[in-house]
Amino acid sequence: MYVVRPVEIADIAALEALAAVTMPGVHTLPKTREKIAASVERSIASFAAHVDIPSEESYLFVLESLLDKSIFGTAAIFASAGSNGTYFSFRNDVIQQVSRDLNISHSVHALTLCSELTAYSQLSGFYVRNMEQAGLEAALLSRARLLFAVLAPHRFGDRFFVPLAGITDANGQSPFWDALGRKFFQMDFLDAEKVIGGARNRTLIVELMPHYPVYVPLLPGDAQAAMGQIHPSGELAFNLLTEEGFEADDYIDIFDGGPILQAHKHALRSFTGSLTRRVVAGVTPSRTGLKVNYAVASGAERNFRAVTFACDALEAQDSIGLPADLLEALAVAEGDSVICVRI
Repeated sequence: MYVVRPVEIADIAALEALAAVTMPGVHTLPKTREKIAASVERSIASFAAHVDIPSEESYLFVLESLLDKSIFGTAAIFASAGSNGTYFSFRNDVIQQVSRDLNISHSVHALTLCSELTAYSQLSGFYVRNMEQAGLEAALLSRARLLFAVLAPHRFGDRFFVPLAGITDANGQSPFWDALGRKFFQMDFLDAEKVIGGARNRTLIVELMPHYPVYVPLLPGDAQAAMGQIHPSGELAFNLLTEEGFEADDYIDIFDGGPILQAHKHALRSFTGSLTRRVVAGVTPSRTGLKVNYAVASGAERNFRAVTFACDALEAQDSIGLPADLLEALAVAEGDSVICVRI
Protein backbone atom coordinates (compact mmCIF):
# COMPACT_ATOMS: atom_id res chain seq x y z
CA MET A 1 0.00 0.00 0.00
CA TYR A 2 1.05 3.56 -0.69
CA VAL A 3 0.16 7.07 0.39
CA VAL A 4 0.67 10.30 -1.55
CA ARG A 5 1.54 13.24 0.68
CA PRO A 6 3.25 16.65 0.48
CA VAL A 7 7.03 16.50 0.36
CA GLU A 8 9.07 17.13 3.52
CA ILE A 9 12.66 18.23 4.13
CA ALA A 10 13.49 14.67 5.21
CA ASP A 11 12.61 13.46 1.68
CA ILE A 12 15.43 15.34 -0.06
CA ALA A 13 17.91 12.45 0.05
CA ALA A 14 15.33 10.00 -1.31
CA LEU A 15 14.42 12.42 -4.13
CA GLU A 16 18.09 12.83 -4.94
CA ALA A 17 18.37 9.04 -5.24
CA LEU A 18 15.36 8.99 -7.58
CA ALA A 19 16.88 11.78 -9.70
CA ALA A 20 20.12 9.80 -10.04
CA VAL A 21 18.24 7.24 -12.16
CA THR A 22 18.26 7.92 -15.92
CA MET A 23 14.89 9.48 -16.76
CA PRO A 24 14.85 10.35 -20.48
CA GLY A 25 11.08 10.77 -20.44
CA VAL A 26 10.99 13.29 -17.59
CA HIS A 27 12.39 16.74 -18.30
CA THR A 28 10.56 18.73 -15.62
CA LEU A 29 12.05 17.03 -12.57
CA PRO A 30 14.95 18.80 -10.77
CA LYS A 31 18.11 16.70 -10.93
CA THR A 32 20.68 18.27 -8.58
CA ARG A 33 20.51 18.32 -4.77
CA GLU A 34 20.49 22.12 -4.80
CA LYS A 35 17.50 22.33 -7.13
CA ILE A 36 15.70 19.48 -5.37
CA ALA A 37 16.14 21.23 -2.00
CA ALA A 38 14.89 24.50 -3.48
CA SER A 39 11.79 22.83 -4.93
CA VAL A 40 11.08 21.09 -1.59
CA GLU A 41 11.39 24.33 0.36
CA ARG A 42 9.21 26.15 -2.14
CA SER A 43 6.57 23.42 -1.90
CA ILE A 44 6.52 23.51 1.90
CA ALA A 45 6.06 27.29 1.79
CA SER A 46 3.29 26.93 -0.81
CA PHE A 47 1.31 24.41 1.27
CA ALA A 48 1.65 26.67 4.30
CA ALA A 49 0.67 29.87 2.47
CA HIS A 50 -2.74 31.47 2.75
CA VAL A 51 -3.89 31.72 -0.87
CA ASP A 52 -6.73 33.81 -2.27
CA ILE A 53 -5.87 33.44 -5.95
CA PRO A 54 -3.32 31.16 -7.68
CA SER A 55 0.10 32.74 -8.03
CA GLU A 56 3.68 31.45 -7.70
CA GLU A 57 2.88 28.41 -5.57
CA SER A 58 4.19 24.97 -6.48
CA TYR A 59 3.16 21.78 -4.74
CA LEU A 60 5.45 18.75 -4.70
CA PHE A 61 4.12 15.32 -3.69
CA VAL A 62 5.81 12.02 -2.93
CA LEU A 63 4.55 8.45 -3.22
CA GLU A 64 5.48 6.68 0.03
CA SER A 65 5.26 2.99 0.87
CA LEU A 66 3.20 2.35 4.01
CA LEU A 67 5.26 -0.78 4.56
CA ASP A 68 8.76 0.66 4.99
CA LYS A 69 8.28 4.45 4.48
CA SER A 70 10.48 4.43 1.35
CA ILE A 71 9.82 6.91 -1.47
CA PHE A 72 8.68 5.32 -4.74
CA GLY A 73 7.80 8.38 -6.81
CA THR A 74 7.16 12.08 -7.05
CA ALA A 75 4.93 14.51 -8.93
CA ALA A 76 4.22 18.23 -8.87
CA ILE A 77 1.60 20.79 -9.77
CA PHE A 78 2.14 24.52 -10.25
CA ALA A 79 -0.62 26.98 -9.42
CA SER A 80 0.26 29.19 -12.39
CA ALA A 81 2.65 28.15 -15.15
CA GLY A 82 5.78 30.22 -15.58
CA SER A 83 6.66 30.62 -11.90
CA ASN A 84 6.39 34.39 -11.78
CA GLY A 85 7.39 34.67 -15.42
CA THR A 86 6.13 33.64 -18.83
CA TYR A 87 5.66 30.05 -19.97
CA PHE A 88 6.79 29.61 -23.57
CA SER A 89 5.63 26.99 -26.05
CA PHE A 90 5.25 26.60 -29.80
CA ARG A 91 1.75 26.96 -31.19
CA ASN A 92 0.88 24.96 -34.28
CA ASP A 93 -0.38 27.50 -36.80
CA VAL A 94 -1.59 27.37 -40.39
CA ILE A 95 -0.51 30.41 -42.39
CA GLN A 96 -2.38 31.30 -45.56
CA GLN A 97 -0.11 32.37 -48.41
CA VAL A 98 -1.67 34.14 -51.38
CA SER A 99 -0.20 35.44 -54.63
CA ARG A 100 -2.74 37.32 -56.74
CA ASP A 101 -0.27 37.70 -59.59
CA LEU A 102 0.27 33.93 -59.81
CA ASN A 103 -3.29 33.09 -58.75
CA ILE A 104 -1.90 30.83 -56.02
CA SER A 105 -3.34 30.27 -52.56
CA HIS A 106 -2.16 27.60 -50.15
CA SER A 107 -1.71 26.85 -46.46
CA VAL A 108 1.65 26.41 -44.74
CA HIS A 109 2.17 24.66 -41.38
CA ALA A 110 4.20 26.93 -39.08
CA LEU A 111 5.30 27.08 -35.45
CA THR A 112 4.92 30.32 -33.52
CA LEU A 113 6.56 31.06 -30.16
CA CYS A 114 3.79 32.03 -27.74
CA SER A 115 3.03 32.53 -24.06
CA GLU A 116 -0.67 31.64 -24.08
CA LEU A 117 -0.37 28.90 -21.44
CA THR A 118 1.10 31.20 -18.79
CA ALA A 119 -2.08 31.56 -16.72
CA TYR A 120 -2.84 27.83 -16.71
CA SER A 121 -2.10 25.50 -13.81
CA GLN A 122 0.61 23.01 -14.78
CA LEU A 123 1.21 19.37 -13.88
CA SER A 124 4.84 18.27 -14.08
CA GLY A 125 7.64 16.09 -12.70
CA PHE A 126 5.71 12.78 -12.68
CA TYR A 127 8.03 9.88 -11.98
CA VAL A 128 7.50 6.44 -10.44
CA ARG A 129 10.22 3.93 -9.68
CA ASN A 130 10.02 0.93 -12.04
CA MET A 131 7.56 2.65 -14.36
CA GLU A 132 7.22 -0.43 -16.57
CA GLN A 133 5.75 -2.48 -13.71
CA ALA A 134 3.84 0.34 -12.00
CA GLY A 135 0.17 -0.27 -11.23
CA LEU A 136 -2.44 1.49 -9.10
CA GLU A 137 0.25 3.46 -7.26
CA ALA A 138 1.15 5.30 -10.48
CA ALA A 139 -2.48 6.19 -11.11
CA LEU A 140 -2.78 7.37 -7.51
CA LEU A 141 0.28 9.61 -7.78
CA SER A 142 -0.85 11.15 -11.07
CA ARG A 143 -4.41 11.77 -9.89
CA ALA A 144 -3.55 12.93 -6.36
CA ARG A 145 -2.38 16.32 -7.65
CA LEU A 146 -5.79 16.95 -9.14
CA LEU A 147 -7.58 15.68 -6.05
CA PHE A 148 -5.65 18.30 -4.11
CA ALA A 149 -6.99 20.87 -6.60
CA VAL A 150 -10.51 19.54 -6.00
CA LEU A 151 -10.06 19.99 -2.24
CA ALA A 152 -8.40 23.41 -2.60
CA PRO A 153 -9.86 24.95 -5.80
CA HIS A 154 -8.89 28.48 -4.78
CA ARG A 155 -5.24 27.53 -5.21
CA PHE A 156 -5.55 26.74 -8.94
CA GLY A 157 -6.93 28.03 -12.22
CA ASP A 158 -9.79 26.56 -14.22
CA ARG A 159 -7.51 25.19 -16.94
CA PHE A 160 -4.65 22.71 -16.63
CA PHE A 161 -1.92 21.54 -18.97
CA VAL A 162 0.82 18.92 -18.93
CA PRO A 163 3.99 18.97 -21.08
CA LEU A 164 5.23 15.49 -21.97
CA ALA A 165 8.81 14.72 -22.98
CA GLY A 166 9.36 14.31 -26.71
CA ILE A 167 11.37 11.89 -28.80
CA THR A 168 15.08 11.53 -28.07
CA ASP A 169 17.62 8.98 -29.30
CA ALA A 170 19.74 6.51 -27.33
CA ASN A 171 22.22 9.29 -26.56
CA GLY A 172 19.52 11.62 -25.26
CA GLN A 173 19.59 13.87 -28.31
CA SER A 174 16.42 15.36 -29.80
CA PRO A 175 15.91 15.57 -33.59
CA PHE A 176 13.52 18.47 -33.07
CA TRP A 177 16.07 20.36 -30.97
CA ASP A 178 18.87 19.62 -33.43
CA ALA A 179 16.80 21.11 -36.26
CA LEU A 180 15.69 24.23 -34.42
CA GLY A 181 16.79 25.03 -30.86
CA ARG A 182 20.44 24.12 -31.38
CA LYS A 183 20.73 26.77 -34.09
CA PHE A 184 19.85 29.51 -31.62
CA PHE A 185 21.30 28.19 -28.35
CA GLN A 186 24.53 26.83 -29.86
CA MET A 187 24.53 23.84 -27.49
CA ASP A 188 23.24 20.29 -27.54
CA PHE A 189 19.90 19.24 -26.09
CA LEU A 190 21.10 17.84 -22.75
CA ASP A 191 23.28 20.87 -22.05
CA ALA A 192 20.39 23.20 -22.85
CA GLU A 193 18.06 21.27 -20.54
CA LYS A 194 20.66 21.50 -17.77
CA VAL A 195 21.03 25.25 -18.24
CA ILE A 196 17.28 25.83 -18.24
CA GLY A 197 16.63 23.36 -15.40
CA GLY A 198 13.61 21.87 -17.15
CA ALA A 199 11.83 25.26 -17.03
CA ARG A 200 10.21 27.00 -19.97
CA ASN A 201 10.07 30.48 -18.52
CA ARG A 202 13.63 31.79 -18.56
CA THR A 203 14.45 35.13 -20.16
CA LEU A 204 17.08 33.51 -22.35
CA ILE A 205 14.34 31.56 -24.17
CA VAL A 206 12.69 34.69 -25.49
CA GLU A 207 16.13 36.20 -26.12
CA LEU A 208 17.34 33.26 -28.23
CA MET A 209 14.30 31.51 -29.71
CA PRO A 210 12.93 32.87 -33.04
CA HIS A 211 10.08 35.35 -32.70
CA TYR A 212 8.93 34.79 -36.28
CA PRO A 213 6.94 31.77 -37.56
CA VAL A 214 9.07 28.73 -38.30
CA TYR A 215 7.88 26.97 -41.47
CA VAL A 216 7.57 23.27 -40.64
CA PRO A 217 8.15 22.06 -44.25
CA LEU A 218 11.67 23.54 -44.04
CA LEU A 219 12.57 21.31 -41.07
CA PRO A 220 14.26 17.93 -41.68
CA GLY A 221 11.97 14.92 -41.93
CA ASP A 222 13.01 13.42 -38.59
CA ALA A 223 12.27 16.71 -36.82
CA GLN A 224 8.83 16.92 -38.42
CA ALA A 225 8.13 13.30 -37.48
CA ALA A 226 9.06 14.00 -33.83
CA MET A 227 6.60 16.89 -33.45
CA GLY A 228 3.83 16.03 -30.97
CA GLN A 229 5.29 12.56 -30.28
CA ILE A 230 6.05 11.40 -26.74
CA HIS A 231 9.11 9.60 -25.48
CA PRO A 232 8.41 5.85 -25.07
CA SER A 233 8.97 6.10 -21.31
CA GLY A 234 6.18 8.69 -21.18
CA GLU A 235 3.50 6.24 -22.32
CA LEU A 236 2.35 5.52 -18.76
CA ALA A 237 1.92 9.21 -17.95
CA PHE A 238 0.17 9.81 -21.29
CA ASN A 239 -2.29 6.97 -20.73
CA LEU A 240 -3.11 8.09 -17.19
CA LEU A 241 -3.63 11.68 -18.30
CA THR A 242 -5.85 10.82 -21.27
CA GLU A 243 -7.95 8.55 -19.02
CA GLU A 244 -8.28 11.56 -16.71
CA GLY A 245 -9.58 13.70 -19.58
CA PHE A 246 -6.55 15.55 -20.95
CA GLU A 247 -6.21 15.97 -24.72
CA ALA A 248 -3.42 17.06 -27.05
CA ASP A 249 -4.11 20.51 -28.45
CA ASP A 250 -2.36 23.17 -30.53
CA TYR A 251 0.87 23.44 -28.53
CA ILE A 252 4.17 21.55 -28.44
CA ASP A 253 7.27 21.85 -26.29
CA ILE A 254 9.80 24.38 -27.57
CA PHE A 255 12.78 22.15 -26.79
CA ASP A 256 11.96 18.60 -27.91
CA GLY A 257 8.63 19.04 -29.71
CA GLY A 258 6.76 16.83 -27.22
CA PRO A 259 2.98 17.19 -26.93
CA ILE A 260 1.30 19.49 -24.44
CA LEU A 261 -1.99 18.10 -23.12
CA GLN A 262 -4.74 20.42 -21.93
CA ALA A 263 -8.12 20.31 -20.23
CA HIS A 264 -10.64 22.51 -18.49
CA LYS A 265 -11.26 21.23 -14.98
CA HIS A 266 -14.87 20.38 -15.87
CA ALA A 267 -13.52 17.83 -18.38
CA LEU A 268 -11.40 16.03 -15.77
CA ARG A 269 -12.64 12.94 -13.93
CA SER A 270 -11.15 14.08 -10.62
CA PHE A 271 -13.49 17.08 -10.70
CA THR A 272 -16.56 15.61 -12.35
CA GLY A 273 -16.44 12.10 -10.87
CA SER A 274 -15.34 12.71 -7.29
CA LEU A 275 -17.69 11.83 -4.43
CA THR A 276 -17.62 13.16 -0.87
CA ARG A 277 -18.23 10.39 1.65
CA ARG A 278 -18.31 10.10 5.43
CA VAL A 279 -15.67 7.88 7.01
CA VAL A 280 -16.66 4.80 9.00
CA ALA A 281 -14.01 2.91 10.97
CA GLY A 282 -13.65 -0.69 9.85
CA VAL A 283 -14.12 -2.27 6.45
CA THR A 284 -17.75 -2.72 5.42
CA PRO A 285 -18.40 -6.29 4.15
CA SER A 286 -18.95 -6.41 0.40
CA ARG A 287 -22.58 -6.88 -0.61
CA THR A 288 -21.90 -7.46 -4.29
CA GLY A 289 -18.47 -9.08 -4.47
CA LEU A 290 -17.67 -6.60 -7.24
CA LYS A 291 -15.14 -4.19 -5.79
CA VAL A 292 -14.08 -0.93 -7.41
CA ASN A 293 -10.68 0.71 -6.96
CA TYR A 294 -10.86 4.27 -5.65
CA ALA A 295 -8.40 7.03 -4.91
CA VAL A 296 -9.40 8.39 -1.50
CA ALA A 297 -8.11 11.81 -0.39
CA SER A 298 -8.37 14.03 2.68
CA GLY A 299 -7.02 17.34 3.94
CA ALA A 300 -7.33 20.50 1.87
CA GLU A 301 -4.15 22.27 2.88
CA ARG A 302 -0.76 21.08 4.25
CA ASN A 303 -2.20 17.81 5.63
CA PHE A 304 -3.29 16.42 2.25
CA ARG A 305 -3.15 12.62 1.94
CA ALA A 306 -4.33 10.16 -0.73
CA VAL A 307 -4.48 6.35 -0.82
CA THR A 308 -6.12 3.64 -2.91
CA PHE A 309 -8.92 1.45 -1.59
CA ALA A 310 -11.12 -1.23 -3.15
CA CYS A 311 -14.76 -1.44 -2.06
CA ASP A 312 -18.31 -1.70 -3.39
CA ALA A 313 -19.34 1.14 -5.71
CA LEU A 314 -19.85 4.27 -3.62
CA GLU A 315 -22.49 5.94 -5.78
CA ALA A 316 -25.34 4.38 -3.78
CA GLN A 317 -23.65 4.79 -0.38
CA ASP A 318 -23.18 7.78 1.89
CA SER A 319 -20.15 6.43 3.75
CA ILE A 320 -16.92 4.52 3.20
CA GLY A 321 -15.54 1.96 5.66
CA LEU A 322 -11.76 2.14 5.99
CA PRO A 323 -9.31 -0.13 7.85
CA ALA A 324 -7.16 1.24 10.67
CA ASP A 325 -3.97 1.53 8.61
CA LEU A 326 -5.69 3.72 5.99
CA LEU A 327 -7.38 5.83 8.67
CA GLU A 328 -3.91 6.50 10.04
CA ALA A 329 -2.41 7.13 6.59
CA LEU A 330 -5.15 9.63 5.74
CA ALA A 331 -5.08 11.19 9.23
CA VAL A 332 -8.87 10.91 9.50
CA ALA A 333 -11.29 9.53 12.09
CA GLU A 334 -14.82 8.18 12.01
CA GLY A 335 -17.23 10.92 10.96
CA ASP A 336 -14.70 12.87 8.90
CA SER A 337 -15.24 13.39 5.18
CA VAL A 338 -13.04 12.22 2.31
CA ILE A 339 -13.31 12.54 -1.45
CA CYS A 340 -13.25 9.43 -3.59
CA VAL A 341 -12.85 8.95 -7.34
CA ARG A 342 -12.64 5.76 -9.36
CA ILE A 343 -9.08 4.98 -10.35
